[in-house]
Amino acid sequence: MPVTKVTRNYQITIPAEIRKALGIKQGEYLTVELRGDEIVIKRAKRKWKTYRLGRKYSLEEMERMIEESIEEALRWEE
Repeated sequence: MPVTKVTRNYQITIPAEIRKALGIKQGEYLTVELRGDEIVIKRAKRKWKTYRLGRKYSLEEMERMIEESIEEALRWEE
């Protein structure tokens, strides 16, 4: 079983063999859950909204999309 160390900033490194086995890439979001005396780390299930390129959007549509994106990003920062 791989072992990792908690740094002075309370950060850990996911061992390479586990990252490779799960395909975890830099910049991905993970969830951290406490189960009794265990820490469970899972890949966050996240679906990003996409918008069709080449389609002409009205100013109101673009403002709405920006607001929705900001709200979604803020929820992930909590």
